[in-house]
Amino acid sequence: MSIGYACITLGVKNTKLSSCTLKNASEENLRKIIDINLDALTNIIDYNIKNDIRLFRISSDIIPFGSHKINTLNWKEEFKDKLLSIGEKIKVSNMRVSMHPGQYTVLNSMNDQVVKNAVMDLEYHTSFLDALKVDSNNKIILHIGGVYGDKKKASETFIRNYSKLADNIKKRLIIENDDRSYTIEDVLNISKEASIPVVFDNLHNKLNPSFENLSENQWINLAKKTWKKEDGNQKIHYSQHKEGGTFGAHSDTIFFHEFLEFYNNLEDKNIDIMLEVKDKNLSAVKCINLTKNTLEIKNLEQEWARYKYFTLSRSQKLYNSIRELLKDKTSAPVKEFYSLIEKAIVLKEDKGAEINAIEHVWGYVNKNCSDAEKRRYQKLFKEFYEGTGKISTLKKHILKCAIEQNKEYLIDSLYFYI
Repeated sequence: MSIGYACITLGVKNTKLSSCTLKNASEENLRKIIDINLDALTNIIDYNIKNDIRLFRISSDIIPFGSHKINTLNWKEEFKDKLLSIGEKIKVSNMRVSMHPGQYTVLNSMNDQVVKNAVMDLEYHTSFLDALKVDSNNKIILHIGGVYGDKKKASETFIRNYSKLADNIKKRLIIENDDRSYTIEDVLNISKEASIPVVFDNLHNKLNPSFENLSENQWINLAKKTWKKEDGNQKIHYSQHKEGGTFGAHSDTIFFHEFLEFYNNLEDKNIDIMLEVKDKNLSAVKCINLTKNTLEIKNLEQEWARYKYFTLSRSQKLYNSIRELLKDKTSAPVKEFYSLIEKAIVLKEDKGAEINAIEHVWGYVNKNCSDAEKRRYQKLFKEFYEGTGKISTLKKHILKCAIEQNKEYLIDSLYFYI
């Protein structure tokens, strides 16, 4: 089993993708952005390897305007060495990557131009994965699309247009149930006709249940039958609904009690789980640690080093509780640790706790700051204290100072990112 996350890596420097507007998409600018993005992807892959994350979804924006006529660069050839280097890291580490075209990639549209654009987008995504030289285990996930007043006819249109796709696209494409239009039962019916592997999404299934009332395990087992040996391990999507959020909104973090209930109920553990969650890699590391047969205390200490200033900014009491919890070096109380971290995550902002944390963190950099940097800190702190400024602006200033001073333990702190 592999557990992974999608697209964005939080709290890891030099992993943010760059972009541009259509009017600024000159060859020179596109070339520069692609170079930056491939370096960022390299750093993401390195981070994933270091943290035992073997499942990752690559952003569709990795090549800006990859399927648009404005991008005339032969990026596969120009960046061949970097692409092959990234692909080699993925293969050697036994990582599995995927891509997920967005909502405008609709293969069953009634508009021929929309379908044409969708095919071009699938060609781009396939070209990128092919350029990495990764095998057909590495997939492209697609929703079926619209219903257009007649789901049966729209399904037939999808199957017909799918049949026209090039073989190198077909061998990567997998289909997923969505939260409004196509249930897991609908998608499985399409799979029967077109022989496409199916991804079961647990949250979409809750929000858009099938007529046939089967358990999650039953749907997962039915979906498993659509996966052939050359497709690799069955893959599913797991997420939790954000309490009080809009319809379909993903939670800020994966709460471990609910996840472990889902995980422990799985009949087949030889399955890959893509987490769809706001805190991305943070939940991936959490879930990996929770499902390991053995975990060393050093793993939790590494986690605590990143979470501690954030926890302090929410509650001194929780901060002290975790410090006390980790004093015993003979065991790794993983559930207790993440339980306290999750309590900190759901707490509302406490201005006193925020001030306590900001002064604590500032103490690590202020001695080496310039007079101008100190004055700016005092100005931003006063504005936050008086309610006219944002804590995020203050944090950005301190992070900038930490980067200039190369204070790695601060730069890596999740305090600045969540």
